[in-house]
Amino acid sequence: MAPITKDCDFLVIGGGSGGLACARRASGQWGARTIAVESHRLGGTCVNVGCVPKKVTWNAAAIAETLHEAAAYGFHVKETAPFDFTAFKRKRDAYVKRLNGIYEKNLHNDKVEYLHGRAHLLSRNEAEVVLEDGNKAIIRAQKILLATGGHPNIPSNIPGAEFGITSDGFFELEKLPQRVALVGAGYIAVEMAGMLRHLGSETHLFIRHDTFLRNFDPMIQETITKEYERQGIYIHRNSSQSKVEKTDRDGWLKMHYRDSAGEGSIDIDCLLWAIGRNPEVEDLGLDKAGVQQNKRGQIIADDYQNTNVDNIYSLGDVSGKVELTPVAIAAGRQLGNRLFGGPQYKDAKLDYTNIPSVVFAHPEVGTIGLTEPQARAEYGDDKVKVYKTSFTAMYYAMMDADDKGPTSYKLVCVGEKEKVVGLHILGAGSSEMLQGFGVALKMGATKKDFDSCVAIHPTSAEELVTLK
Repeated sequence: MAPITKDCDFLVIGGGSGGLACARRASGQWGARTIAVESHRLGGTCVNVGCVPKKVTWNAAAIAETLHEAAAYGFHVKETAPFDFTAFKRKRDAYVKRLNGIYEKNLHNDKVEYLHGRAHLLSRNEAEVVLEDGNKAIIRAQKILLATGGHPNIPSNIPGAEFGITSDGFFELEKLPQRVALVGAGYIAVEMAGMLRHLGSETHLFIRHDTFLRNFDPMIQETITKEYERQGIYIHRNSSQSKVEKTDRDGWLKMHYRDSAGEGSIDIDCLLWAIGRNPEVEDLGLDKAGVQQNKRGQIIADDYQNTNVDNIYSLGDVSGKVELTPVAIAAGRQLGNRLFGGPQYKDAKLDYTNIPSVVFAHPEVGTIGLTEPQARAEYGDDKVKVYKTSFTAMYYAMMDADDKGPTSYKLVCVGEKEKVVGLHILGAGSSEMLQGFGVALKMGATKKDFDSCVAIHPTSAEELVTLK
């Protein structure tokens, strides 16, 4: 059958958070004839194998943590059966599937034409879409957005590495692993290690250096690494992996490694690689349109999401600016405004500075702005003043010393007015706490502004407005 041909104002390749936000803004608010193409499930990484199912799993792990701590408050909770991971997964999958349907309904409501298929560029204003039934469609568009996201990596230089899974595979597990090895030191590895440990898996975390979350402030790195060891997670420092092989035991693997203690091996029923992500560009046809990429393969886009090719734009993980779902959504809406919203939006773009982010570890970590080393490098030691505190939250007052978790906060300030350029928090409730403080930093708050706010007592957050 000959390919069908469609014309539109705006073609969006990629049905993740950023692409959908831009498509809906362009069509629903500004009336642009818009087509969105997605080859997997709508919602992208976040909805299907990222933020959403991760947070649901984190909630389950937090409940398990609370059940363990309940005895300190006089509750005697007896579990009549172990955690039913299979039933939990079934409900989590159903929730995600419902969200997929909501996303498709929203596209329909905003008059975005949705094609389920795989798209690749043919030229600067034309793309071919291989639809799920095998037929093809040729799309001619005045403007094209590339928002295809990324995918997790598996190492290519370790024999047997393919026996492991990635974060995508984590959400396909039908049963809770007995003993799991996670390789990686970023937020994905750290979040999943915490969840698996509290849900009942023996958890080993293999990192290349002495601490993890190494892009975060040193206070965060040191505190969370120490806390994970207190919780019973085995940290393998300065580690490398040499080989993975199947064992005689069904479903089990043996991973050979070296760490700070020397060479070793471990038998595991789950190996999870969390060593980074690559942009989803392999068959996108960038060469046919002349779209430039950086050394990592990411599409090069400026602060207005422009690529080097007129009328081709890119945002989200595929362009690698700040790989967070809300960033892609915000950038997508701003781009939709700029392209189709008229003269008043001609300069619309996302401000990529002071973006708050959270790691759903145990406990949670929140950060916005510069780390202390970054601030000292940018402004000089004499211009930087740091306020910090570490304490035990009141929640732990009823618990034995060995069961008390840490709370640590830091403000990084610069100049005579002590403008707050970095805020770093670790402890229970950090994820909800950070949003409001994020607004303060975006407004240019100073230490004096923090001091002028009356504390809410008794809370952990009050420590941030009473720092000395």
